[in-house]
Amino acid sequence: MNALRVRPRAAVALAVAAAISVVAFGWPLLVSADAGIARGAEAPWVFALLLPLVLAVVLAELSEGGLDAKAVAVLGVLSALGAAIRPLGAGTAGIETVFFLLVLGGRVFGPGFGFVLGNTMLFASALLTGGVGPWLPYQMLGAAWVGLGAGLLPKPRGVKPGGGAELALLAAYSAVASLVYGLLLNLSFWPFALGAASTSLSYQPGGPLADNLVRLVLFSLATSLGWDVGRAITTTVLVLATGPVLLRTLRRAARRASFADPVFAGPAVGSAASGRVSGAAAPPPPPPRPAPPA
Repeated sequence: MNALRVRPRAAVALAVAAAISVVAFGWPLLVSADAGIARGAEAPWVFALLLPLVLAVVLAELSEGGLDAKAVAVLGVLSALGAAIRPLGAGTAGIETVFFLLVLGGRVFGPGFGFVLGNTMLFASALLTGGVGPWLPYQMLGAAWVGLGAGLLPKPRGVKPGGGAELALLAAYSAVASLVYGLLLNLSFWPFALGAASTSLSYQPGGPLADNLVRLVLFSLATSLGWDVGRAITTTVLVLATGPVLLRTLRRAARRASFADPVFAGPAVGSAASGRVSGAAAPPPPPPRPAPPA
């Protein structure tokens, strides 16, 4: 059951955000050699300022008419839980203790909820751990797409919810998403990581796409492979270990919340319904008037 319904305007905002994401992460592979951004160091700051505005617009469109009080409560609980457990492993040999919760939450509550959860969870954990910087918008956006992708995974009929087949699907997705997430974050700072040095790992402004892709992969293998593989292993193991319990718990919460039902905002003042809801008896109707004599 989707906790956040993606309406047409929100779908358009997500499509625009996807296009901007491609530019924000992939610009080193897209610009020409004579482009000013290809040789300057201002690109990370430009996108670090642009991405929060894009995310704000998308979150506003997603929440308008689609995020009720019950969904906000669930979002707050999961974001706070993710922010609390992330310091237990983040930055230690690539151990990542938060992505499994993002994958399971996106799977149960839907792609729109997963997108919002990725943003709020990473932002809350950054405030808690002091990890605020120009890299934060990239982390938030990457985590948002991880949560959205988990919500878009197929749900074939006949597959037992929380069973081995579903857990295997989520585990495989967790491993792939963790590696892609690390590669995207590398891509956001790789052009400036080695400075002006020209090595086989360095970014070549305006170079052939295939050549720069090879250099990016080699750079990732040499610098962050241990962290990316650690994230993939940790997330996969935690999904397999906690999935049966957490999927059942989250789905029970989704059923009890009945996100498809409107939130009761209280009866109108002075109405008969107000008396019935509050427990007071409604006043009896007035007796009929006698007919006038002929």
